[in-house]
This record gives sequence, C-alpha cells and structure tokens, in this order.
Amino acid sequence: MADNKTAATAQDESKITLVTKEGYSKLKEELDSLKNVKRGEVAGRLKEAISYGDLSENSEYEEAKNEQAWLEGRIMELEEKVKYAKIIEEKAHLATVQLGTSVVIRPFPGKTAKTEEYTIVGSTEADPLAHKISNESPVGASLLNKGKGDVVKVNTPNGAVEYEIISLV
Repeated sequence: MADNKTAATAQDESKITLVTKEGYSKLKEELDSLKNVKRGEVAGRLKEAISYGDLSENSEYEEAKNEQAWLEGRIMELEEKVKYAKIIEEKAHLATVQLGTSVVIRPFPGKTAKTEEYTIVGSTEADPLAHKISNESPVGASLLNKGKGDVVKVNTPNGAVEYEIISLV
C-alpha cells in the first residue's frame, strides 16, 4: 500500500508547475477568460453553423468544432497547471541564483561587453523577449546556485559560451 502512495506522490510531483505570483495570476486569468467568455463565443458559432443545415459539407461547423476541441484541451491543460502550481517567491539579496532571482550577466571575458538582466522562472513562464528564462534552459540551468563573480559555461548548438555573473538583483 505504501508503494502506491509513493508512486502517486511521485506522479503528482512530476506535474508541479513552477510559477511566480504574476505567472499564476496570468494562468488563472486565461483560464477564466476561456471558460467564461471564449466557451460562450464558440458555442454561439456552433449553434449558428448548425442552423445552416447539412453538417457534412459545412465548413463553418467543422471550424467551430475544431476550435471547440482546441479550447477544451487548453482549458484542461490550464486547470492542471493551476491545480499543481507551486508559486516561487521572488528572491531578493540572495548569495546564489535561485528560481525567482533576477541576475545580471555579461559575456566573459568582456569588461566592456553589454550586460543583460534575466529572471529565472519555471518553464511555463519562460519568455526570453521579456527577459524571463527557464530554469531548465541551458543558460538558466547553468546559473542556478552560482553567485556574483562566478563564470558559468553554457553549451549551445554553436559551441560553449561563458558568462560572468555581475550581480543578483
């Protein structure tokens, strides 16, 4: 019996979604919008398409059914993420890079190279254009548990690149 509990716990742990408070709010907002707004819109489109008659050659009906299937799949996915969400606290003044930490790095060696600031987040929230990188990405993983002044080596498809940690914000 204990083995079943351990297996269930391990399975639940594999479903955990690491998100910041902001990311959690965005997941809940999207879920709410899909359930309370988009579902109604798609249902209306389906009803209208059905009113056109012959469903076998009704492209509007097919399109609405496909959108409904995608929508329900996305709702299930978001419900799962929200259910297993683990909010990571934004870290301030830590000695090492952790989930939620913002870090300033620059290519190494390169005292004159441009610095960049990134926040380390879970894979669900990763958005490189917004300077949020996943803890599972090559750069994010290499920065974890490192501190100011450390130089990290990141293996990329184009070869190894080194970055110096300038500061933790």
